[in-house]
Amino acid sequence: MSQGQGQNQGRGSRSNNLVVPQANAALQQLKMEAAQELGVQMPQDGYMGNYTSRETGSLGGYITKRLVQLAEQQLSGRSGQ
Repeated sequence: MSQGQGQNQGRGSRSNNLVVPQANAALQQLKMEAAQELGVQMPQDGYMGNYTSRETGSLGGYITKRLVQLAEQQLSGRSGQ
């Protein structure tokens, strides 16, 4: 691990940066929709350190699957769902 990497691990702060910061609201909305669909209760403070790997993994996998679907729709010229 390089110097400075991982020092906030486990403290609830985000270490990843969005390439397009303006997309944050849309990503948060997608996360909430995914959690609701999968039955995962999102914490009010945003800290998910107390969740199981299964819960966070299923949520991340669902979000990734949905983002790929959206990108495929855009590339093929279709809109909507």
